Amino acid sequence: MSAPAAAAPAPPTSHLRIEDVVKRFAPGGAAAVDGVSLDIEAGEFFALLGPSGCGKTTLLRLLAGFETPDQGRILIDGADMEGVPPYRRPVNMMFQSYALFPHMTAAENVAFGLRQDRLPRAEIAARVAAMLDLVKLGHLARRKPHQLSGGERQRVALARALAQEPKLVLLDEPLAALDRKLREETRFELVRIQRRVGITFLMVTHDQEEAMSMATRIAVMSAGRIVQLGTPQQIYEAPASRFVADFIGGVNLFAGRVVGAERGLLRVDCAEAGAQLLVEHAALAPGSDVAVAVRPEKITLTPEPEARNRLEGRVLGAAYRGEASTYEVELAGGKLLRVTLTNTQRTIRPLAAGQAVTLAFEPAAAVVLPP
Repeated sequence: MSAPAAAAPAPPTSHLRIEDVVKRFAPGGAAAVDGVSLDIEAGEFFALLGPSGCGKTTLLRLLAGFETPDQGRILIDGADMEGVPPYRRPVNMMFQSYALFPHMTAAENVAFGLRQDRLPRAEIAARVAAMLDLVKLGHLARRKPHQLSGGERQRVALARALAQEPKLVLLDEPLAALDRKLREETRFELVRIQRRVGITFLMVTHDQEEAMSMATRIAVMSAGRIVQLGTPQQIYEAPASRFVADFIGGVNLFAGRVVGAERGLLRVDCAEAGAQLLVEHAALAPGSDVAVAVRPEKITLTPEPEARNRLEGRVLGAAYRGEASTYEVELAGGKLLRVTLTNTQRTIRPLAAGQAVTLAFEPAAAVVLPP
């Protein structure tokens, strides 16, 4: 008798698995979350990125248990969260408003969840001290929220979210209430803390720069669906659609038609550019309608003589931003382009409005997208 066949190994289980989740707020209405499936591994700093109304906050609330999906499943370490109330899930959420109790001190706010869990008093005190030290607020433990700055309140809220040692921390627009300089400083602080504690962070934001500078992976959402998933570099350098290219950072878009290929380069006739552009891309059938996307910082205004893509235009205006200047340039046919140049010298003289310029970019700098 032959030996029974060995059972097939079980597929690996993701730390967080979202399977075909749908959520509608009105019967027969449009889905706020429309068939989203996603796998997130332990220890990731993951971002849901998209414009207002795209479904990212609804998805966050579904994960937290504040909303119930109409379809699909949410699993954390293989455990189905269906019917599990928010306070029973291995998840903590840091709200955009921080939601600190105004009558409690910073230490009491951090201790709140631990007391609800009925942990021993000594363990609560030790964890609260450790969490406040982690976010560098041990010296402000006795202050109440109104005695703290916006950045300090944000760190108290984070300490409270981490104190119960959840498997997943959900961050709802965590930096939105901070001024620009503090947001930039806090980005690095959040990433440092996340790496130190090793807990999975899932952040919702509409700020592209925030997502790009903090997340290990990004899911771009539109109309309740994930339209692209990848690392920040993949999302920025290889957008999958015009929507993603336009939403993530600045971009110049040319409508065009493929006219041929040569040596691994696609030749695209772009009436708006008044030229045929060469782009690194797999061969497409001649006559195919496409869009050519070029980021402003990938265009130069001092091209080498052998530059493959050269366009003539004139400067309409300039915006000085300190580390860089962005120029608006009009081509002969009226198409407006944006060009970003790094200010490498303190005494740099900006280009004057009306000045004629030659623009250039390499074939590898452009991306071919569906029209």
